[in-house]
Amino acid sequence: MAHGGRRIRGRAPTGDYWPGFVDAMSSLLLVLIFLLTIFMITQFFLSQLVSNKDSALESLKSQIAELVNQLALEKQEKADLQATILSLQDSLSAATAERDRLSAMAEEGAGAGSRVAELESALSDEKKVSSEALSQVELLNQQIAALRRQLATLEAALDAAEQKDREQQAQIANLGRRLNAALAQKVQELAKYRSEFFGRLRAILGDRQDIEIVGDRFAMQSEIFFASGSADLNPSGEQQLDKISQAIREIAAEIPGDIPWVLRVDGHTDANPIATPQFPSNWYLSSARAIAVVDYLVEQGVPANRLVAAGFGQYHPLEQGRSETANTRNRRIEFKLTER
Repeated sequence: MAHGGRRIRGRAPTGDYWPGFVDAMSSLLLVLIFLLTIFMITQFFLSQLVSNKDSALESLKSQIAELVNQLALEKQEKADLQATILSLQDSLSAATAERDRLSAMAEEGAGAGSRVAELESALSDEKKVSSEALSQVELLNQQIAALRRQLATLEAALDAAEQKDREQQAQIANLGRRLNAALAQKVQELAKYRSEFFGRLRAILGDRQDIEIVGDRFAMQSEIFFASGSADLNPSGEQQLDKISQAIREIAAEIPGDIPWVLRVDGHTDANPIATPQFPSNWYLSSARAIAVVDYLVEQGVPANRLVAAGFGQYHPLEQGRSETANTRNRRIEFKLTER
């Protein structure tokens, strides 16, 4: 019994897998049937779409063929009409010759008189048909002439429009040259006043190391006006702006009113980033400093419509790098007298 018990415990458990296999095959068969159904429905709609397109194409081809046939028939009718005219002309010539011959024969015998009458009647009928054909040809010639007149009218109108366009282009080019010349003259005048403005600023502010002329701009280091990371004008900066506003008012009184000039105040920072609640980036700091300078100049009597505030952040440095010298030069306020 013990030996028999050990044999029972060592035997591997077995199970009936056939129902599960049947269920799996049934599910697979259902999926295949579903996919086949979707495929057949898709094929049906595609075939319907292709059939509709083929029907439309066949209809168009039929219409084109019908038009081609009509054109061919019209050409054939015209050719037949011309052939009929030629035939009638030949018949007329032949009938005329026959009439002359019969007339000669009538002089020889009275029996030929009836034959001549018949030929003259036939000739009259042929002349009538020929006259109708010639009328149709004349009508066609008149229609062709009318089409040619319309074409000539359209060509004349087109030539007139092209001539007008050339004249307008010439006027535009002339106005452009005159405008460019006037602008160049105003720019030259403004350049003269810019030089005078820079000269007055130099005379008022003195020869300071923290002030320089860069091209057509008057650059002053930000430390003259603001503390580090601030856009609030300090007292020494206000004193310098008092002098600058005086120079602006004096030069503004001398510039003619027809010159569209403005004083652009540009704020620049160094490459060191800033991220504070008030100034999330250098864009905000440079713009706020330029606006602060413009606001103060307006308070000092400079016309607001002659001022522009712009912030450039750290993206237009005077000197590359992050050395102390480069940072000092790049932190600046620039004044530029320019056209609007």
